Amino acid sequence: MQRPLAGWLTRLCLAVAAAATLPALAADPEPLFRPSYFSTYAAPSAAPVLLKNATILTGSGARLDGADLLLADGKVAAIGKGLSAPAGAQVIDASGRWITPGLIDPHSHLGDYASPGVWAHADGNEMTSPTTPQVWAEHAVWPQDPGFLAARAGGVTSMVILPGSGNLIGGRGVLLKNVPATTYQGMKFPGAPQVLKMACGENPKRVYGEGRKQAPMTLMGNVAGYREAFTKAVNYREKRRAWDKEKKGAPPDRDIGMETLVEVLDGKILVEMHCYRADQMATMLDVAKEFNFKISAFHHAVEAYKIAPLLRETNTCAVMWADWYGFKMESFDGIRENIAIVDAVGACATLHSDSAVDIQHLNQEAAKAMAAGQRAGIGVAPEKAISWITLNPARAIGMDGQIGSLDVGKNADVVLWSANPFSIFAKADLVFIDGIARFDRRRPNDGLTSDFSVGTTQR
Repeated sequence: MQRPLAGWLTRLCLAVAAAATLPALAADPEPLFRPSYFSTYAAPSAAPVLLKNATILTGSGARLDGADLLLADGKVAAIGKGLSAPAGAQVIDASGRWITPGLIDPHSHLGDYASPGVWAHADGNEMTSPTTPQVWAEHAVWPQDPGFLAARAGGVTSMVILPGSGNLIGGRGVLLKNVPATTYQGMKFPGAPQVLKMACGENPKRVYGEGRKQAPMTLMGNVAGYREAFTKAVNYREKRRAWDKEKKGAPPDRDIGMETLVEVLDGKILVEMHCYRADQMATMLDVAKEFNFKISAFHHAVEAYKIAPLLRETNTCAVMWADWYGFKMESFDGIRENIAIVDAVGACATLHSDSAVDIQHLNQEAAKAMAAGQRAGIGVAPEKAISWITLNPARAIGMDGQIGSLDVGKNADVVLWSANPFSIFAKADLVFIDGIARFDRRRPNDGLTSDFSVGTTQR
């Protein structure tokens, strides 16, 4: 498909600008090997933007009616009523419309399972060994996946791209800004912590036990596999520390998989754990306690409602669907009230897509979870429910200090909705990332389409 010349030139200019802002390496000799896959993302400069007279859901629990939001220098500069526009600002009348933080999907496979869904694009599961901590999802991200534009049209400003769940330890995930780019480095969120994808339950034992007649074949084998991997990581770390102290002889042979697990043990990489059943989540919390690492979030977690107090006590997020359940044995006890119950108990309740389709309407998925809670007598106000797809996923990935709410000083990732975002009729009119309008419903393709996009993107 032929692109407009202006779109091609815009891509080229973005790439040149990104290359000019490569970060300098710190003068730090540790670790012995330093991966060079840095972010090259740099937000273009733009005039301030003042959005006026909107209903604002801040993401951190407040609702402001008839309020204004000022974006400047890529940040939330001010929020309140009667704000004045600084010199040169673009002023947008948002009367009758709603504003929220940009939506965050903490569990996506865009780019790694890109559209069209053919074998050549199936790069999310390195199912050659039950434990593959050496692989990084970012090394397979294809930025031209048309799913990124479709997600942006749905208000998604950032997302975590994870390996699949075929392995006990699937590899590192990456947080991306949902901006047009030629390389994944141009989408990579600068300074974001990396995460490790792990999986419990049926998937690993089906792939290896049923499919290949090898370990793990049972849930016992699953747990043994995690414990064996982290035991090796503890031993690797001890050898490395001993050599760092003495500097005698050759250093230990490098093992990039062990490096990942050591960073988990040292609290530098967050664990995002695919897990459905309550009993298996509790078991994994014990495994984490044995090796003194933190599970940041359980993903899918269809039985999170059964152990919501335990999740609250351990400060572990539950990353859930609104209503996916019953499609395999470990998902049969899922209920639609899951998210509302976890939230009501005071645990970190988060919604995710795990789908190239659902990521396009996370706001409506959250609305379904709200309705299920209300039917069960758990009232959920919009200003609370919006945190399920903004601030809480930011917490789950260790980024709540920068994104997820409209606090002054945070990144200006903002969605202007045509109506209440929990309405079936709501559409994202404008989507800002770092204060730059990256999606405008009046011009949905913005000249930066994929070779595999056909026609225009409409919602």
